[in-house]
Amino acid sequence: MQLVFATNNDNKLQEVQSLIPQHIKLLSLKDIGCFEEVPETQATIEGNAIQKADYIKTHYGYDCFADDTGLEVESLNGDPGVYSARYAGAQRDAHDNMNLLLKNLEGQPNRDAQFKTVIALHLNGRLKTFDGICKGEITNSKQGTQGFGYDPIFKALGYDKTFAEMSLEQKNKIGHRGKATRLLVDFLNAI
Repeated sequence: MQLVFATNNDNKLQEVQSLIPQHIKLLSLKDIGCFEEVPETQATIEGNAIQKADYIKTHYGYDCFADDTGLEVESLNGDPGVYSARYAGAQRDAHDNMNLLLKNLEGQPNRDAQFKTVIALHLNGRLKTFDGICKGEITNSKQGTQGFGYDPIFKALGYDKTFAEMSLEQKNKIGHRGKATRLLVDFLNAI
């Protein structure tokens, strides 16, 4: 089986690739000659994942899956949510995003948050989605150098390290993207 993972994010590609079984050949957007920006203009995380998968299926004809992930902070009414990647602006800079989030949480006692990933799969003419959620909290400062995005300021519930202080294997075991990807893999293995 061969599937396209509709992402331009090499970090996401590496995370997911480590969870996909050997018998599934994973292609990147570069592998299929897709170099344009895949649209993600929907109002929800699920909507963006579906939109990206639809785009690749429609324009390139490949069976594929796409994910969208958002960090939802309880005291900020779920923000940055669907705007997580561009929270601090169109430049999509992770450090700017983290700095703005930390600033917006200054003096806020409730730092509860969750990462949410939705994977949308287009396979054999059917569309299916898989969700993964990891609950935790936002730290007061950046800690660690692994991972990407908001990883240096997110601690999963029951852990004393941020995602950026964990190995990829540890993060995949408890993280949102790992949970959604395992559901995807279970579905593919059952076909």
